[in-house]
Amino acid sequence: MPIRSDYPDGAPCWPELITPDLAGATRFYHRVFGWAYQDLGPRLWNSTLCLADGEPVAAMAPPAIGTRSVRTRWTPYLATSDVEASAVRVEANDGKLVVLPTTMPGFGKLAVALDTDGAPFGLWEAGSHSGARRVSEPGAMCWFELHTKHTTSVDAFYRALFGYEQEQVGDGVDFDYCVWKIGGVPVCGRLKIPYESRHCPCQWVLYLTVADREEAVARVVKEGGEVVIDMYELPQATVAVVLDCSGAMFAVCEFTDMAHHV
Repeated sequence: MPIRSDYPDGAPCWPELITPDLAGATRFYHRVFGWAYQDLGPRLWNSTLCLADGEPVAAMAPPAIGTRSVRTRWTPYLATSDVEASAVRVEANDGKLVVLPTTMPGFGKLAVALDTDGAPFGLWEAGSHSGARRVSEPGAMCWFELHTKHTTSVDAFYRALFGYEQEQVGDGVDFDYCVWKIGGVPVCGRLKIPYESRHCPCQWVLYLTVADREEAVARVVKEGGEVVIDMYELPQATVAVVLDCSGAMFAVCEFTDMAHHV
């Protein structure tokens, strides 16, 4: 697939793993996905770029000072052409800013926020770095979906931020799943956490593409991860939901064809 060089406002453009165990995480994801790494150093918050076929597809970083108790998790950065304006809309619509708009020298500008259900997400205004350079290829993201509880307020929050068009693809009751679109193109999803899973946290879940779901799940387990859902089927893919060696949830997705794009 061609190199991805831009993202529309509101599209997940970049996944970042927040973890206190960078050494363990880099080892785990290298063995599961074959990622190589580039250390960006203290000037860029001690972040580590994750590379697939030499191109950046994700990042890892330790928790910020004062947030060491933060749960290990994958977080999406949503593209924006104006991070300051997006940050204002976050607070105007009852979200909370965790990291104020900040320049990452040579890369772009970011902010980090919590939505109205407390799920963390980032905002990214591209400079030289627009986001993941590969998508829907083995080792690269192919989808992000938000797992949340109070769907009316959460839907309104993200619609106010990015003007998402919303399509209900479930029944809206027992299976409440909406696809959020920009200009008619799907960019991410929203799942209402069912009552029986109400103990689960509100969070964004990253989907990573694999060539073989069964082999990927076996590698996850071998490297100290866990299986949450071994397999479910989508029209063009089979998916498994897993935890990495530190408990961060993500999904692996094997497509029956490679026509799927974020």
